[in-house]
Amino acid sequence: MTVLVGYSSKYGATEGIAERIAATLRAAGLEADARPLATVGDPGAYDAFVIGAAAYMGSWRKDATRFVRRHRDLLAARAVWLFSSGPLGTDHTDSEGRDMLVESQPKQFAEFAESIEPRNVQVFSGAMDLSKLRGRDRLVSKIPAVEKILPDGDFRDWPAIDAWAAGIARELASAPTGT
Repeated sequence: MTVLVGYSSKYGATEGIAERIAATLRAAGLEADARPLATVGDPGAYDAFVIGAAAYMGSWRKDATRFVRRHRDLLAARAVWLFSSGPLGTDHTDSEGRDMLVESQPKQFAEFAESIEPRNVQVFSGAMDLSKLRGRDRLVSKIPAVEKILPDGDFRDWPAIDAWAAGIARELASAPTGT
């Protein structure tokens, strides 16, 4: 069983999540490659897919969306899991009591639920190192009102990421190749 853990990461937080997922899958005896989606030539060599991207303003990064749309037929015929990273901070509910991870699902997840029927989708909190921001992102981060929505720090929940990846490994270990 060969698994592509493909990702689209702007500043590295999503890449870190993908690498952790791939490591968990490898520890469970699966062959797993963590790779930027932009570098994946022929995805047909993979038996299963875990695809993740950072989400900004309610949308997945464009190269992840393009990858899923371009390979829709292949992905619909294979086992697929989708994840997103994005919400920042330690608050897990908003002022109205809504779950921030549920509310932060990128809009593409609804489309992909119908077209490729992923086995599961998950949103993880992200990380922000303001010192790594470039260009327009750096300028925007200096606006006082933005500081509240762009807190500096690593908010990734590693135990939750590990548990999700372990669940994928268990499911793949019990499935015949190509499912």
